[in-house]
Amino acid sequence: MNEQELQHFEAELRGAAPAPLPEQFQARLQAAKPFRGSLRLTSPQPAFAESRWLWFWRRLAPGMAMAALGLLAFRVDLLPGSSGKKQALVVAAGFEADDVQVDEDLVSSFDVVATLPGGQPVRFRCRQWKDQLVATDKNHGVTIEQSKPRVEVVPVRFETY
Repeated sequence: MNEQELQHFEAELRGAAPAPLPEQFQARLQAAKPFRGSLRLTSPQPAFAESRWLWFWRRLAPGMAMAALGLLAFRVDLLPGSSGKKQALVVAAGFEADDVQVDEDLVSSFDVVATLPGGQPVRFRCRQWKDQLVATDKNHGVTIEQSKPRVEVVPVRFETY
């Protein structure tokens, strides 16, 4: 529809008269009395059993959260490779690292080709690394080792001619 047709259509709509109301509907509207009361919004009261369960869960949820945090704190000391309480005491007393070694090892390297939503091919160079940190405190005889894997993904663009 172009601009001229749209203006012609709007002019026709402005000139049109609204249709009259049906007789039955008009009679019902005239017979209706206006509302003169006050509106109060009330929420329905929950059943007794539902309110008891809600009270129970509201009291239980914080306790369960505290129990989960306590269990987590307890389990941290039991992880393999940690010296537990001795390490915590040394850190509290002031851990001074005499020897720190940082190392990264390339575990694997591979390339992957994928297509973008537009259909262009893109090559991704993927490398898997193992990062390792070893800190030693010779005064207290404590060695802390931490190693974690790392994945590096670099997009490489294909040249298309």
